[in-house]
Amino acid sequence: MRKAPVNKIIPFSNVDGPGNRTSIFFQGCPFNCLFCHNPETIHLCANCGKCVSSCPAGALSLSHGQVRWDPASCIQCDTCIRICPHDASPRVTFMTVEEVMTQIRRSRPYINGITTSGGECTLYHEFLRELFLETKALGLTALIDSNGSLDFSRYPDLLAVSDGVMLDVKAVRSEWHQELTSFPAEPVLRNLDFLLTCGKLQEVRTLIFPGRDLENEETVRYVAGHIGDRCAYKIIRYRPFGVRERFQQILGDETTDAAYAETYAELARSLGAAGAYVV
Repeated sequence: MRKAPVNKIIPFSNVDGPGNRTSIFFQGCPFNCLFCHNPETIHLCANCGKCVSSCPAGALSLSHGQVRWDPASCIQCDTCIRICPHDASPRVTFMTVEEVMTQIRRSRPYINGITTSGGECTLYHEFLRELFLETKALGLTALIDSNGSLDFSRYPDLLAVSDGVMLDVKAVRSEWHQELTSFPAEPVLRNLDFLLTCGKLQEVRTLIFPGRDLENEETVRYVAGHIGDRCAYKIIRYRPFGVRERFQQILGDETTDAAYAETYAELARSLGAAGAYVV
């Protein structure tokens, strides 16, 4: 039976797509973003055991070379993920589609749909397809929150059962994208065009950094010129809270000013992206 590593499930979220949604966060990501706010989702646990003796609740143990997590004992203090040297988490559960659906059904009367996120949920595209088929049978919508690393053109069966993709376009210049994410920009930009062509682009998100006028503008101009009024465009203010300390030195510890971010939303709207807004 197919399983996928789930970092957490949020039963009710109003920030992960339209309406009230259940959000499923999968473990693992091919990006290594300097500004990642949940770097503990990047890698699977290396079973080094460093976190075991540091757990104040005794919720972790090392058995047969593997770190074991006891959810009943866990107090969610995050000590384990703060000290992990591998950008991972021991608090991951390998779940079947039916196990995830059990949690979705509990929230069914109160939600409009589900959103799969991460990490990068499309690492488990076959699992997503099965999950979405079950979700749609309940009359719920199913969205994908993605960094664009998967070539969506190769997976029409997944898109057929998805209601759309919320796509991060972090940068359009390859060197800047590589510096930010350790991943090339070209696959993401190809996905932007493809998802627009097949009508599956729900939303695009771009992070605006303080003092990076050139990089911010070239990305906003590119995205706005491509999407027009065909989907929402979320302009996100950079916030250093939760960013790994070693990368704050590169990106700075200043939150993007709201008025500064709004200038880019205005630029996007002037280029036809009527759905541009700042968060």
